[in-house]
Amino acid sequence: MKRLITSLAAFTALTAAASAADLPRRAAPPPVFTPVPVFTWTGAYFGINAGYAFDASSRSNNSGFVQTAGSPAVLTGAGLVPYQALAPNGSVLLYNRNNREGFSGGGQIGYNYQFTPGSGIVIGFEADAQYLDFGGRPRYATNARAVNAGFLPVNGTLNTLDFFGTVRGRLGYAFDRTLVYATGGFAYATGTDDGTRNIAFQNFAGRRDDFKTGYTVGGGAEFALPTDSFLNFFRSSAVTFKVEGLYVSLDRNRTGLPLVGAAAVNGAFLPVYAVSGSNRNTNDFAVVRAGLNYKFGSY
Repeated sequence: MKRLITSLAAFTALTAAASAADLPRRAAPPPVFTPVPVFTWTGAYFGINAGYAFDASSRSNNSGFVQTAGSPAVLTGAGLVPYQALAPNGSVLLYNRNNREGFSGGGQIGYNYQFTPGSGIVIGFEADAQYLDFGGRPRYATNARAVNAGFLPVNGTLNTLDFFGTVRGRLGYAFDRTLVYATGGFAYATGTDDGTRNIAFQNFAGRRDDFKTGYTVGGGAEFALPTDSFLNFFRSSAVTFKVEGLYVSLDRNRTGLPLVGAAAVNGAFLPVYAVSGSNRNTNDFAVVRAGLNYKFGSY
């Protein structure tokens, strides 16, 4: 009897073990998959820049003048009136072109939209405001025996500028974290209102035009910096570095003739232009600069 009971117990244990082996096992949890974020240029940004600006006017831009009976001339309410800046007639005043170049720096804001993440077409707009230093007082040489005490030498319209800005569209192509683009749009400039350097912005009898306006075109490349770059002070993928070149063309002055100085007339400074032997000139300059941007929404 004991043997029978022992055999039944053993059989029951084996049957239970076999049944348990046939039960489905609990499924293992699926592996956790974290997608790698894809960089996008879409988003608003702001930044700073600094660079170098230099004269890019046509060859006929101002380099000085020869004093004659009819040239130079001062712009008054009656139009251009001959002005005796040097004595005697035949005297020459020449400017040093090197002072029509110098430092440029400022800031920018903008917005980009990238059509496809990773690589693809990017469109956007950007506005910037820039300080401009073309050297202040011009350097010149003259063989004149006398210079009119009321005459202030000025080396062209560009030499009177100290501020410019642009509002531009941008069109480019992104290669992941590198963006190559072309840009163009509206440009404006103004000068110091100190009674002398602002003479390029006056029209008749001392009345002042606040701005010179024109256009700008250019291009550049922008790079999203690694988080460990020494330029990436935010240690964020949102910091980008750009290099850019712009060509800026401003309106010609009211006469289209080279601006050579200012004349003190009745307590005000009026523009003086070279007339004889001078071609019409343009007021163009180029800027090469580098900048840093902080972009919102990099991923």
